[in-house]
Amino acid sequence: MGKKLSLMALSLIFFFSLCFTLCFAGNVSYDSRSLIINGERKLLISAAIHYPRSVPAMWPELVKTAKEGGVDVIETYVFWNVHQPTSPSEYHFDGRFDLVKFIKIVQGAGMYLILRIGPFVAAEWNFGGIPVWLHYVNGTVFRTDNYNFKYYMEEFTTYIVNLMKKEKLFASQGGPIILSQVENEYGFYEGAYGEGGKRYAAWAAQMAVSQNTGVPWIMCQQFDAPPSVINTCNSFYCDQFKPIFPDKPKIWTENWPGWFQTFGAPNPHRPAEDVAFSVARFFQKGGSVQNYYMYHGGTNFGRTAGGPFITTSYDYEAPIDEYGLPRLPKWGHLKELHKAIKLCEHVVLNSKPVNLSLGPSHEADIYADASGGCVAFLANMDDKNDKTVEFRNVSYKLPAWSISILPDCKNVVYNTAKVTSQTALVEMVPDNLQQEGGSKAIKWEVFVEKAGIWGEPDFMKNSFVDHINTTKDTTDYLWYTTSIVVGENEEFLKEGRHPVLLIESMGHALHAFVNQELQGSASGNGTHSPFTFKNPIFLKAGKNEIALLSMTVGLQNAGSFYEWVGAGLTSVKIKGFNNGTVDLSHFNWIYKIGLQGEKLGIYKPEGVNSVSWVATSEPPKKQPLTWYKAVLDPPAGNEPVGLDMLHMGKGLAWLNGEEIGRYWPRKSSALGKCVTECDYRGKFMPDKCLTGCGQPTQRWYHVPRSWFKPSGNLLVIFEEKGGDPEKITFARRKTSSICSLIAEDYPSADQKSSQEAGSKNSNNKASVHLECPQNGVISAVKFASFGAPTGKCGSYSEGECHDPNSISVVEKACLNKTECAVELTEENFNRGLCPDFTRKLAVEAVCS
Repeated sequence: MGKKLSLMALSLIFFFSLCFTLCFAGNVSYDSRSLIINGERKLLISAAIHYPRSVPAMWPELVKTAKEGGVDVIETYVFWNVHQPTSPSEYHFDGRFDLVKFIKIVQGAGMYLILRIGPFVAAEWNFGGIPVWLHYVNGTVFRTDNYNFKYYMEEFTTYIVNLMKKEKLFASQGGPIILSQVENEYGFYEGAYGEGGKRYAAWAAQMAVSQNTGVPWIMCQQFDAPPSVINTCNSFYCDQFKPIFPDKPKIWTENWPGWFQTFGAPNPHRPAEDVAFSVARFFQKGGSVQNYYMYHGGTNFGRTAGGPFITTSYDYEAPIDEYGLPRLPKWGHLKELHKAIKLCEHVVLNSKPVNLSLGPSHEADIYADASGGCVAFLANMDDKNDKTVEFRNVSYKLPAWSISILPDCKNVVYNTAKVTSQTALVEMVPDNLQQEGGSKAIKWEVFVEKAGIWGEPDFMKNSFVDHINTTKDTTDYLWYTTSIVVGENEEFLKEGRHPVLLIESMGHALHAFVNQELQGSASGNGTHSPFTFKNPIFLKAGKNEIALLSMTVGLQNAGSFYEWVGAGLTSVKIKGFNNGTVDLSHFNWIYKIGLQGEKLGIYKPEGVNSVSWVATSEPPKKQPLTWYKAVLDPPAGNEPVGLDMLHMGKGLAWLNGEEIGRYWPRKSSALGKCVTECDYRGKFMPDKCLTGCGQPTQRWYHVPRSWFKPSGNLLVIFEEKGGDPEKITFARRKTSSICSLIAEDYPSADQKSSQEAGSKNSNNKASVHLECPQNGVISAVKFASFGAPTGKCGSYSEGECHDPNSISVVEKACLNKTECAVELTEENFNRGLCPDFTRKLAVEAVCS
């Protein structure tokens, strides 16, 4: 009997094992309307989260937060240059680069995945994700009908596909991957490559499809994509996009909820209302898959940022911020949108829309299926004026630049311009560096680099070399050094004048030293890498050593023939000699690649003792080319952590050998271009709603909590220009206040009840909903006003009418609770105080 049971148990195990492989295997197909997964049409919300831009310890929570935000799919690029950084014979998939682990976390959350293999990605990533070594394989030209490029591209693509197959990660194998992408936004550049570009695009599609993954392949922004793949759209708005072939669904691969940042530029801001408008409009016009790029932008750790001049932060003003916290109200407003769209899924995917004009710039798209289901999208495309429209004998007020969603063609459950979700004020709370053992007096140790050649020269030449071709991106740094003899009879020596050093560079940045003293710095910017250095310098009679430290700030990441874009010096002159200007360009130049400390790995625990550090309780300030190190305890608490580098110049930072990245608290020079209030109405562009003018583009640098040890943390800083290390601090990212402002005419946040209520929906009252993060409780109500309050979170004020019982009503409902809701009803508030207004309730509360 026991043996029979064992055999039966084994048989059942085998059956369920087989069933898991077969019963849950995903058949992914499509038609002109949507993807069809296991025979079911799908309307999909996707979220871009790039595995190398966060750390494995963050991945589960990021995926969970995305799912809680109403997301079905996670999308990621595959970054070729992190997996084959130095040669085609080695592959790396450890730590932040563990692609399989990341995908399995997505699978474990019950979500789909879009794998954008590329392998060119752009993505503001160094060299567009292509390994630098490939540029130096003789005869290689990127992204065209070139044998070398196609050979290595196919080899890498095949490797990734086979890895996914081995782990059974394609939907055809029961895995989460429902789409794969080959190439990326090539349509913008194909023309520059002529017929070779066209042949390459066709080859890329054929090569990808021949991999037999069992799932469709996509090509975004590919205007001549062949019928074997699905062409898709990338933009701030894709409602008017149409696939090339009529049998393809309408897919939006990149909806940009913000924009990237460059050092020295202000920060772009895209309002939540406009992001929601673009998504609702896309689905209104027949869209089926929409992906936020980015949903969590994360961090360009180390030297991974491209551009050049892309910041270490890749926050992207995404719904989940760089540190992993929901960005409110954007995350919450989009979550409510996703709920509303999902209420419409079956009807919109199984019927054809009827378009109805409701007036100039106003329209309705109505979907009705055979079972009697009805969905309507009411759109006001006017970017200035609100409008009341008549639809099916009912009046609906449509704010300017908004869309109302009616999942039953009667009741508005969502309007893109009416933000019902809470807002949060998030701040970086200083947490002073704690010396190991709890002492607050940090013991810094210092090592100073020599300005110029350290060790043996790498080579000499009577001309300038290209910076990138010389370093091959093994470092940001290249020394150009020479000397000049100044005669005692030079007038500038007698008169106390200073000659002027004139330097022309292709980019990206430069520090100039004469006789070991820093004379000045210069750089390009995110829109123009070349620059001119013009500065008075100190020269003495006799021999003068001139050492120029050229720096890259990330390599080009896109463009036609972008791999040929160079950097480094093209001309060096000194103006002010008796005989005029001296041209040093053809002097004997001595070159050295990188820094001594970098070469010795003194930022790593295993290499830190390779040099003699000088211990000091008062570290030197404003001293260039200085390495600082300290051994620290971690910051208190469990909140995300940033390194505050406001008082430093420019350089690199590491914790326990992990690369925090480039820091450069360079101030934005775009004074007068920023706005205090952003009007969400009208089409968005990156320069529409700029913030942070006159402020550092990036002050804080994300240090993942998982990088800290309980004690003995090694913090190493390399400072190029000079700063004040005593003012370096950690900062904890905390929510200081939660807020909500709701008007009586806002849709109910309880969309399910709204739908079920039918015509009774008009009796539902809008509600303020508050929820503390991380299971905190509401400890105080800082502000509450029912009536006509004004302002925004952190600066609300009472309007011309105000119910004096507002605070007590909110306190009764919310104090000492993790979350609460307060309805705008007669029972709660005296609505007669403001008879001529659409009354609102504004609340600001504190969590603890």
